[in-house]
Amino acid sequence: MKELSVSRLYSFLILSFLNSFISCSVSHQISQSADKILLRDSVISTGHIGISVYEPATNSYWYNYDGTKYFVPASNTKLFTLYAGMKYLGDSLVGLRYFKDGPDYLLIKPTADPTFLHPDFSSQPVYDFLHSSSKNLYFIGTGWKEEHKGRGWAWDDYSESYMVERSEFPIYGNMIKIFFKNDTLTSLPYQYGDIPKHIDNWWVIPNKQLPYLHKDNLPQNFLVKRSESNNFFGIYSSTSAFKTTYIPRVINDYETIAILNDTIKSKIPATLNYLSGGDSWSTPFIIHSHPTDSLFKPMMHRSDNFFAEQTLLMVSNEHLGYMNDEDIIDTLLKKDLLDVPQKPKWVDGSGLSRYNLFTPQSFIYIINKMKNEFGLERLKVILPTGGEGTLKNYYLKDSGYIYAKTGSLSNNTALSGILITRKNKLLIFSILLNNFQGDSGEVRLKVEQFLEGIRARY
Repeated sequence: MKELSVSRLYSFLILSFLNSFISCSVSHQISQSADKILLRDSVISTGHIGISVYEPATNSYWYNYDGTKYFVPASNTKLFTLYAGMKYLGDSLVGLRYFKDGPDYLLIKPTADPTFLHPDFSSQPVYDFLHSSSKNLYFIGTGWKEEHKGRGWAWDDYSESYMVERSEFPIYGNMIKIFFKNDTLTSLPYQYGDIPKHIDNWWVIPNKQLPYLHKDNLPQNFLVKRSESNNFFGIYSSTSAFKTTYIPRVINDYETIAILNDTIKSKIPATLNYLSGGDSWSTPFIIHSHPTDSLFKPMMHRSDNFFAEQTLLMVSNEHLGYMNDEDIIDTLLKKDLLDVPQKPKWVDGSGLSRYNLFTPQSFIYIINKMKNEFGLERLKVILPTGGEGTLKNYYLKDSGYIYAKTGSLSNNTALSGILITRKNKLLIFSILLNNFQGDSGEVRLKVEQFLEGIRARY
């Protein structure tokens, strides 16, 4: 018996040694690859980089390089927003809550659902309900406790399509579409009931088919810009022909009501009537709009900032009863994400804010948590793979083996996700790069080369 015990002990020690040796060997090999491909790169070396590669099956890190250091993650922040949405928004989005207490009116309560009349969603249950109602509509118990513009956003980009303002009742994605209709420059949605006045080269939307906006009265080449503080638009000379343009709308209550009146052809007061006592009304009825994953997939595939921001607001509304980023983030970090390594400075839903600070290991944590709680197969649908979405031009030969979220701000790039190796090992990785001076496209190619090497070797 003694000899058998000693034999088992020796076997255990040998196996432990071999596992340790193999682990050290893998770590050393990846370290050499990272040093050659990434750390010594002439562009990457001008900034900072953090790398973590983790194997869930063995609960071990294959490699860490500044994996516990903080970086501006850009749109990798959406991974934390995605977790919050998957956790608290259920299978279908709550598109609207309403109350039937009045005989001739409906009390409606917005939910921050971004799909209402959004061009990505042909089915519109909330619109159908509101449009078919013959009753007056009133807003009740608004839960909006947020700003329309995010903290730390670069608001000199106010007119760019990726910089959409947030709201409690988004309509048409909070965008204005400028396009030619019957040879006249027009817009969707219409925003005012009155005929607007032409001010120099500016006009108010809608333009009601004003004659000076007919194509015969416009330059051959031009572009349209919005005023910074309101929904006034100007025509400017350009070197190229006009193309249909989408510009974020400045959010205000008056225009929201005007758009709804024009769109659903219903009776909504000209001013918002936020009736008090919302908590005392009867139990609300709920209209579900769309499956949650039909929102999450484009949010991650095209890195849709607006969808991400509204997702976090929806989570706040469902979990706290009102819409506020700071409060829901604080709640999540103290409850569901209490054990996150290196507690992040998490500011917004999209990652537009440069105030966000996360570590590579925190992204390892959240991806592994989503895999365990919601399943790998669901993540494979939501996250883009090679040749899809923001990975359209990358990982083409590894399509179906990598599922990841990109992140991009000027001089910053990021990639975090899941990698399945040729030996069928499932790895989770995060690579965050900040403050480099050079072409971000070249940096992404270097990251691709590094990950393809890991996939091929292991």
